Amino acid sequence: MIGLVTDSASQMPPDLASRLGVEVVPVIVTLDGERFLEGVDLTPSDFWSRFAAYGTADGDAPEVSTSQPSPGEIATAYRRLAERGATEIVSVHVGADHSGTLNAARLAAELVDLPVHLVDSGTASFGVSCCVWEAAEVLARDGSAAEAATRAKEAAASVGTTFLIQALEFARAGGRWDDRLPDDHDGVMVLGGLGGAADLLATGHTVDELCDHMVEPMLRDGVPIRAGVSLADPATIVFTEGIESRLRESAVDVDLVRYEVGASIGAHTGPGTAGGFWYPVG
Repeated sequence: MIGLVTDSASQMPPDLASRLGVEVVPVIVTLDGERFLEGVDLTPSDFWSRFAAYGTADGDAPEVSTSQPSPGEIATAYRRLAERGATEIVSVHVGADHSGTLNAARLAAELVDLPVHLVDSGTASFGVSCCVWEAAEVLARDGSAAEAATRAKEAAASVGTTFLIQALEFARAGGRWDDRLPDDHDGVMVLGGLGGAADLLATGHTVDELCDHMVEPMLRDGVPIRAGVSLADPATIVFTEGIESRLRESAVDVDLVRYEVGASIGAHTGPGTAGGFWYPVG
């Protein structure tokens, strides 16, 4: 048996994690001074409920920060898999440019007595899940741990993302988006690209127009894809359903899942975030 591990910044839905047999290590979230483990004692809906008054005259955004799991927490996940019979582990994480999780996983690997193949996905959010998904496909075909890790790394270059951010002040305050959110734009910006890139792709004013802009790059090549469509705060459901319906109605074969945007990503994008990730298959 070969174990698969990722962190909750992958935003991997619990049903997909169960289906692929993936151990998900929670990211640490500090919300208004209180410490939580993402996906354990802080659900996405719990997180977004803290933004209920944001944008109103007397409503401030919550104070939120995130930090990577400790090496000990990751090592505990490795040991759980070893107890279930794993002889090797493939550990795929959010890109090292985005988080220190990969370095924590490297230290965790030194604490266990089985080989750990570490993968820097170079991406974040459900893009990491796409890489894990490809590793799981290799293992399902009786591939080796080394082959699964190699495939996860290769897949990262072909993973695309397309999304919009509406809480611009909140996103800019986090310091990760300043060079990607120009002040001079007409309408809501749609960002995206391949392999971790997030450039300005288009702008739009209506839900239909923005959904069209986000779906277009997913279907552009006309090849079968796997896609994850996000749901953040409740107001974003119109985008979630709009993207999903366009993908289902297209002539392209789409293996589609929905994922919820939790605190580890929402802390940097704020409410109103919508979009998804995809990659070609076959």
